[in-house]
This record gives sequence, structure tokens and C-alpha cells, in this order.
Amino acid sequence: MNINMDNYFSTRKNVFERIEDASTATKVLMSLMMACLTGIMAQIIIPLPWTPVPITAQTFAVLSSGLILGKRYGCLSQILYIVLGVAFIPWFGGMTGGLEIFLGSTCGFFIGFVIASYFIGAIRDKYISARNFKKMTIVIGTANFALIYIPGLIGISLWSLLTQGTAIGTVDLLMMGLVPFIAGDIVKILGAASVSKVLLPKE
Repeated sequence: MNINMDNYFSTRKNVFERIEDASTATKVLMSLMMACLTGIMAQIIIPLPWTPVPITAQTFAVLSSGLILGKRYGCLSQILYIVLGVAFIPWFGGMTGGLEIFLGSTCGFFIGFVIASYFIGAIRDKYISARNFKKMTIVIGTANFALIYIPGLIGISLWSLLTQGTAIGTVDLLMMGLVPFIAGDIVKILGAASVSKVLLPKE
């Protein structure tokens, strides 16, 4: 058992170091692959009748991108996801794309994806001790509920003001952009923290 665990720890460290030491071209390619994963998971969607923001699985890919690729290339993966989605790939939620979708009700969430990925990657890069399940759950939870939802809620509010001509009340705003997503987000946060526990070396 000890031998198997030693092999696992050794393999985990070797894989991590190979990713860290990869060429710039390889890291950009990995960022593109993570952008593709984000786009695929964005198609796992549950529309909600009272809000233009659907439940999707893409947040798991966003949160994992910083863990797997670090701050620079995790962040790059989300920038690529947005830029390619705006340019020509219909991989936003519900097989949509284009500038109009990006600038719509979910614009703030897209911006939050980039910020959250960078933040998680920065903690992963700088603090080896934070790579355990408990600490990373706190880091990822902070990124999810603060760095994604704050710009997301601001985006919904601005979208309503610009398109409907009215400001959304605080309770309605939270019901449209936060409350329905909490349970699913907790699952995704725990899943991403598990990625950290399994894949990231602790030394």
C-alpha cells in the first residue's frame, strides 16, 4: 500500500512539473483545450423561467482551470473561451455565441470567469500549503461567490437598466443571479477542491 501511494505521489509530482516546465506553445494549447472543456460544459444547461441566467456546469471548468494551469494560462483559457465565443464558435450556454451574447445579461459572469481563474491559479502557484482540500475549498468558494457573482450581479443590473429601463431591486436581483445557483455551486466547489487534492503536489 505504501509503495502504491509513493508511486501515486511521485507520478502526481512528475505530471505537475511537466505541465509547469512545458513550452509556451504547449501551455497555450492546454489553455485552448481548457477553453474547449469550458465550452462543452456550458452546454449542460438548465434554463430558469424567471431569470435570463441559466444553470450550467461550466463553472466547474472555470474553477479547475486555475488549479490545473496556474494563474497565467488558466486565465488565458477563459479569455480564449470568451474571445473565440464572440468571434465564431457558438459554445456559450445553449450553443450560442457572438458579441451580442457576451454583452447580454451574463456579461459580468464572463468577466468573473477570467478573474476567478487568475485568483485561484495565483493561490495555487504561490502557496503550496493551500493545495489541500479544506483550504482550497475556501479559496475556490471565495472565487466563486465573490469574484464571479459580484461582477455577475452588477452585469445583470446594468443589463436590466439598459434594456428594460428599470433598476432591479436587491431581492429580485439575488433571485435572478445568485440564490438558485448556490446548491449546484457548492457541489462544483467541492468537486474543484477534489481536483486540487488529487492532482496537485503538496510539497
